[in-house]
Amino acid sequence: MVPSSHFNHIRDNTDLKLELKIPELNSQFARNSHNIPPYAQNKPPKPPNLALKISMAAKTTEAPSLSFPRDIFAALSPSPFLLAHLSPQTPSTPSIRPNGRAPSEFRKPTIHRGSLTHCSGSAVVRLGDTAVVCGVRGEILLAADIPNPPSAPPQPAATDASDADADDEDDSAELSQLSLLVPNIELATGSTPTHLPGSPPSTLAQSLTARLRALLLSTRLIRARDLRILHRAPPPPDAAATPDVPPTEEAKAYWTLYIDTLFISLDGNAFDAAWAAVVVALRDTRLPRAWWDDDVEAILCSDVPAEARALRLRGLPVAASFAVFAPGGGVGDSAFRDGQEERAWVLSDPDAFEEALCPEVVTVTVDCTGGERRVRRIEKSGGSTVGRELMKGVVQRAEERWKDWLEVFGVGNS
Repeated sequence: MVPSSHFNHIRDNTDLKLELKIPELNSQFARNSHNIPPYAQNKPPKPPNLALKISMAAKTTEAPSLSFPRDIFAALSPSPFLLAHLSPQTPSTPSIRPNGRAPSEFRKPTIHRGSLTHCSGSAVVRLGDTAVVCGVRGEILLAADIPNPPSAPPQPAATDASDADADDEDDSAELSQLSLLVPNIELATGSTPTHLPGSPPSTLAQSLTARLRALLLSTRLIRARDLRILHRAPPPPDAAATPDVPPTEEAKAYWTLYIDTLFISLDGNAFDAAWAAVVVALRDTRLPRAWWDDDVEAILCSDVPAEARALRLRGLPVAASFAVFAPGGGVGDSAFRDGQEERAWVLSDPDAFEEALCPEVVTVTVDCTGGERRVRRIEKSGGSTVGRELMKGVVQRAEERWKDWLEVFGVGNS
């Protein structure tokens, strides 16, 4: 067994070696002491004074201020963003929409006729950042190719009196049964972020097409007589015995109008822009003179531009759309449903940003030709904010909008 004194001797030698090494280390650190920063030295830090402690505490408790750019605020909180513009802090300050317009203010329209030379009539209409082009093509539909033609009696020969009576003729059924008016709407690639290239016709395009066709028929804008290609039948053998019987004409063919509308850019209120483009294009339409030739038993058309005739439209109907913004009832309005005074704003000619926040939309079509206001059609979807009293104000705005379009069309109020 090893005596304990032996271990004590080893411990004493170890201490001796440490004592020998420590002076060498101390001298080495002493030589390099100028390279050691103060915080690395083994010294207790000095306590800061009281004033420094108070200032540091004040800086830590102060809430940081956050500010977002206008576009970021509109993207994160669109409904409060619109409400902040429509609800000024002082009653004397008028409400201004984010686009800089008043709630009852429309965008100024611009039109250009005859842009497409390969069409019978064309027009380009622009409402702010919404631009649409419309072209009208006329194609001939033979009466012999109609499976079940509408039962229409032979028409008397065209006279001034018959042209005047054509205004009172209810020809909407004939136009509808024969499908003589074929509107179509397309969205160009890049016209709106929601339209993907290569996709089938969107719900918006199909609904706009159906609304255009319904409005064309309900307003009786186009006369069926202008689309008929009439042929005067040869007199019967006993015509000399009945000289008082006027000659009659029968429809050998019809003009079918294909109304193609293309949105170049879309920033809200698509229907008003599309309808205006259709009306301007129809006013610009010229159909060549066509007749039935008994020798060749076919329809012939004249290539003389001076013989082409324009469409005689009934009146000048104008569509005006309005969006109703009601905080607490729209998309993303959960913050305003409790403790917020109920108020609604009727926004004239809404843009794309406002349409996304307004589920209730009203479209009024009026015609004030001749100094008499006639409401041709009222369409309303979503919501129940607009009542009878508010609808009267909407119709009044639509009448003012009709006057704006009258100046743009450049026609007299007759």
